[in-house]
Amino acid sequence: MILKNLRIWSREGFAEDCYLTVEGSRIHAIGPMSECPMDGESLDCRGYTAYPGFIDAHSHLGMFDDSIGAEGEDGNESTDPITPQLRGIDSVYAMDRGFADALAAGVTTVVTGPGSANAIAGTFCAVKTYGRIVDEMVIKSPVAMKMAFGENPKGIYGDKSETPSTRMATAALVREQLFKAQRYMQDLEKAAEDPDEDEPEFDMKCEALLPVLRRELPVHIHAHRADDIATAVRICHEFGLRYVLVHATEGHLIADYLAKENISIICGPMINHRSKPELSGFVMDSPTQLAKAGIPISICTDHPEIPQDLLAVSAGLCVREGLPWQTAMEAITWVPAVQAGIEDRVGSLAPGLDADLVLFDTDPLTLEARPALVMVNGQIIHKKFTE
Repeated sequence: MILKNLRIWSREGFAEDCYLTVEGSRIHAIGPMSECPMDGESLDCRGYTAYPGFIDAHSHLGMFDDSIGAEGEDGNESTDPITPQLRGIDSVYAMDRGFADALAAGVTTVVTGPGSANAIAGTFCAVKTYGRIVDEMVIKSPVAMKMAFGENPKGIYGDKSETPSTRMATAALVREQLFKAQRYMQDLEKAAEDPDEDEPEFDMKCEALLPVLRRELPVHIHAHRADDIATAVRICHEFGLRYVLVHATEGHLIADYLAKENISIICGPMINHRSKPELSGFVMDSPTQLAKAGIPISICTDHPEIPQDLLAVSAGLCVREGLPWQTAMEAITWVPAVQAGIEDRVGSLAPGLDADLVLFDTDPLTLEARPALVMVNGQIIHKKFTE
């Protein structure tokens, strides 16, 4: 397949009068029309701009299923506040209507996983939004280990007169499990080095945290208030963890502190109201302030907090609040791919990467924009223009 007469967006800006070829599920070549191959099936895309398929860095798509109520609520295992052994991929319902909504809006990849009821909730995975079997849609699993601080864990369990009911108890539970996993890892290493040493008794929770402690797997940390963000950073320092902050609603209040951490932040949801005390510091220009501080940001929907198909609209609202347009576009393409460790597959348009792309004839971050074409793995899923 040859897409001809394209305008192509990249992190370097726009390239005019280009072609892009697709072989199988991958992008084969990109270049100027003067070098375009003459043979093969082609599509004249004059008047359209190609962008990488949009990526939502933090979603619960498929975990809290659309329109079926409690039967579809599989995102929070609210019986134990420490559940690192849970794998989000095991709850993803690939036929959730939200996947079709996402595709129609140009969202071709989501990073999805458990909610924030538990202090340690389990792993997230990155999946394409086209398919019927999650194992055939997955790009990477696990992507990250989910942790949560603030109101959600203490509210869920405190209301049942269980631990945690305070912020300090949430932190203590996380530390306790990390210490256990650290000791477990040390005992495994001793047994590997010394045949006289017995391996520790198998522990599924500790096993799940080994790649976290070895810095092979980052932590995605749900935190809204500035003090909860600081607690999360403190614990990550104690155990040498790699981490990405999720939401960071009051991150703009401590942007100078976070800039020194050399981390990135997943901002959002942006179409929101101050529905609970820890959201009282929500301001629409928080991503703008964080970006000005030099912190790489992505933008998320936190679906179903807001619908999955409002990802680009969310980025557009950030532009309204002063975020540079280029930064906003990178926040739903390149940056989330890097945060998930999948930039070798998606997040940009380049030879060898997955042929996931969207075509627009207008600014995709505006309210009236609809993709004219959506391609996933080299397949045209939606096409709303004629040559």
